Amino acid sequence: MADHIGHRIAARRQFRRMTQRELAAAAHLSLGMIRQIEQGTRAPSPTAQETIAAALGVDPARLDPGYAGTAHRVHAALPSISAAIAGYDVRLDPPTRRREELRRQVTAAVVQRLAAQYGLIAGAAPGLLRDTLALLHYSAGEQREDAARLLAAAARCADAAAYKYGAHDLSARLIDVMRWAAVQADDPVLWTSVAYTSAETYLAAHAYRVGQAALEKALDASPAPATVPSAAARGALSMRTAVVAARAGAADAAYAHLTRAGALADGLPEGVYLGTAFGPSSVRIHEVAVAVSLGQDHIGRALGVAREWKPGTEVPAERQSGFYVEVGRAQLWAGQPDAAFESLKVARRLAPQHVREHPWARQDIEKIRRIKRADAESLSSFAEWIGAV
Repeated sequence: MADHIGHRIAARRQFRRMTQRELAAAAHLSLGMIRQIEQGTRAPSPTAQETIAAALGVDPARLDPGYAGTAHRVHAALPSISAAIAGYDVRLDPPTRRREELRRQVTAAVVQRLAAQYGLIAGAAPGLLRDTLALLHYSAGEQREDAARLLAAAARCADAAAYKYGAHDLSARLIDVMRWAAVQADDPVLWTSVAYTSAETYLAAHAYRVGQAALEKALDASPAPATVPSAAARGALSMRTAVVAARAGAADAAYAHLTRAGALADGLPEGVYLGTAFGPSSVRIHEVAVAVSLGQDHIGRALGVAREWKPGTEVPAERQSGFYVEVGRAQLWAGQPDAAFESLKVARRLAPQHVREHPWARQDIEKIRRIKRADAESLSSFAEWIGAV
């Protein structure tokens, strides 16, 4: 109901100590529209709901638990994203936005990606891809290298939406664009960062052994960790390689890569480096991911981490959410369905769009419903929301 949404928006706005005028400015909507929505006399469109949610720092589903507009928005944008990169190496028209404006908008998209705001990313991605590609084609020297980095970041944001919503062929093409951009930038650290993202291709295809080999080759070619960016890039790639090796059943290799990531993280504060979260907290989260990926014989390690430690706001919402999805799977395997459901609820609160499209979350909620024959209303509601019934 619009009035319920309006009440939630008003409550969240007041919690953030924002005025209606400030919210309107941050969401790029009129003050009159914000007032009408909060009063319940006007229902926000899916686009307005997502921009308001972004301005308030929450997922749209936090404002409306029944919100299901993201999938439609992402799928509607996929053809335009595909068209924007169809001839990425062909120079056409110049960009329609200035470099600094593009930089601000790409930075905003990166923040949205880390918060799992896929609907907003998908809406902006075609234009960002077209303009960052054009900027690269119309730049030279250091400005060309800068444009290549902006293009790689924009393509990665678009890839996040494509991959999450099952467009794996488009995801692979966007990763090709990122590789091409890294060549144009002549930046080995950026290339290492792109290798991190390329793991998606192997994960989507369940090609774990070849994925492990390819990522290990990329690690061998990565620059020495002599600077903060190079150390973070190599550490993040080591984390990702550990997970892929775990999926391949190579436990010794997985834990060895995780140990190397931990050594690199020891000298760095948790943060976002070249668009990827890395640091001690991220390594702990990947310790859980590796244990769960290796299977039920390793869940004691995952549960041990979860008993002693929880990620905080130093970690982006999507990664926090992933931690609770994986802990929930370990708890379910350990015969703790109630605890697993609680973990999935925490994951949903942190990043609903991420959880809704997570195959493990859907599989696990189906299993919990089979185990919990009483069919509690909250469990049924969650299962319906995630598409498990």
